[in-house]
Amino acid sequence: MITTVNYKDKLKQFMIILLPILVTQIALSAITFFDTNMSGKASSTDLAGVAIGSSLWIPLQTGISGILMGITPIVSHLMGSGHKSKVAYQIIQGLWLALVLALAVMLVGVLFLPIILDGMNLEPQVRYIAFHFLGYLSIGIVPMFAYTVLRSFIDALGKTRISMTITLIALPINILLNFLLIFGYWGFPRLGGVGAGVASAITYWCVFALAIFFVHRVKPFAEFNVFRKWYGLSLKAWKELLKIGVPIGFSIFFETAVFAGVTLLMSRFDTITIAAHQAAMNFATTLYMIPLSISMTLTILVGFEKGAGRLKDARQYAKLGISTAVLLSLITAMVLLLFGRFVAGIYSDESIVIELTQHFLIYAIFFQISDAIATPVQGALRGYKDVNHSFVITFISYWVIGLPVGYIFSEYTNLGAFGYWIGLIIGLIVGATLLLGRLVRVQRDQIIKITSS
Repeated sequence: MITTVNYKDKLKQFMIILLPILVTQIALSAITFFDTNMSGKASSTDLAGVAIGSSLWIPLQTGISGILMGITPIVSHLMGSGHKSKVAYQIIQGLWLALVLALAVMLVGVLFLPIILDGMNLEPQVRYIAFHFLGYLSIGIVPMFAYTVLRSFIDALGKTRISMTITLIALPINILLNFLLIFGYWGFPRLGGVGAGVASAITYWCVFALAIFFVHRVKPFAEFNVFRKWYGLSLKAWKELLKIGVPIGFSIFFETAVFAGVTLLMSRFDTITIAAHQAAMNFATTLYMIPLSISMTLTILVGFEKGAGRLKDARQYAKLGISTAVLLSLITAMVLLLFGRFVAGIYSDESIVIELTQHFLIYAIFFQISDAIATPVQGALRGYKDVNHSFVITFISYWVIGLPVGYIFSEYTNLGAFGYWIGLIIGLIVGATLLLGRLVRVQRDQIIKITSS
């Protein structure tokens, strides 16, 4: 990364880092997108099974990945303050933590997944698909979390094109494996939605292998000698990483888990409603990659400037990121308004599913606008290493306000399944407002601290 002196330079630096992250995030989400989309082409039962499985998996995946993403602000601050020699040690500690967390998640799955699925009112075939989808997917948990650490290191150096390259190589592998294993082409077994889990697991191993190659062999990453010396476990280093990463992880977990919670609560509805809901939610999640990518970019840039003591530049990057996200959210809103039926048709050939999905997509518009403020603000706050308040705000907005309100609308009005979406929108609006207020306060306190010292 370079030091910028004017707004034009900042915009250029912002776009250089953002665009590869955006492509990477879209490609990563495309793995889930194609799992869902291609399963839906197999049957609505396969779509519903993968929907339930994904709803259980994604909160854990994003939450644990969020914890490991604490590596990004740590490395950004080390680079901004000129402590390059300490980076490799932090990466190895992150990999140890990734291994432990992955094994913990797998143990939880073995103990509680059957109980959770048995407690849901699922059709037998939907339950079968959900259980085996997750079972095969678990084969890729360790490499996926380890890749998150390596990717956070790569991105923290501003070399986001490398992450993009890795993901773009892996995506066609996932699509090909889906074709082979979901539909049974070229003599492979026709596994339906279960095949999507196998394909994703293999893809995660490929992504991890590519990341190891780049970090070990390609400059500037090879200069850090990450794998030249293998450090033992350090609880002190874990404490620093967890202090930053846990609030990040829980913030992301609470946000993604509330959407998963809605899907699980909607298991009382018929398979068609579950399939349509998940199709709309999957597309909304794909669009969410835009503000999420901006958020990750702001963590890198704000962290770098904060580490170097350039608070004015950090504030300018935050404003640039938030305004860009809002503008892009308005564009995606127009896309959903004009092409909602076409988008719904991507997920299913059944007319009733298409019609219901299109209705859900209208509500997704309000998701995009709220996320355009809340998500980049969280990224900027992480750059300042201010993560605890985001965690509390996210919990209150989604779980104290959003989900209960959605339940009330769904159960006690004639809105039915759409009531949950209205509740989530209300929670998102509250969260965006509170997070923006927190960012303003943090920036003001930073200025007061500098002027008084």
